[in-house]
Amino acid sequence: MIVEIKKGLPPTHPGELLREELMPAARLTQEGLAGRLGVSRRTINEIVSEKRSVSADMAHRLARFFDTTPEFWLGLQLDVDLWKSGQAAEREYAKIKPLKKSA
Repeated sequence: MIVEIKKGLPPTHPGELLREELMPAARLTQEGLAGRLGVSRRTINEIVSEKRSVSADMAHRLARFFDTTPEFWLGLQLDVDLWKSGQAAEREYAKIKPLKKSA
């Protein structure tokens, strides 16, 4: 399956969703969320500052707490990672010639 990421604006980082939507709605501080998830405040700070990716472990923690799925959180992170790598190496990727299928 080929997934195409639209050019233009980057996808939403999981930390942005936490910072802008979920934490305010739940009236949670970074310290409060960290305590509820059993992680350090620094870990949460780095995620909401978009300096750290959401790991599989963190995806499970967030999914459990916010009643979502780990796949939801990892999907957001994957979209960000693919967009960043595509932006960083777009010219290199363009040099790769696709494998031609025989008729």
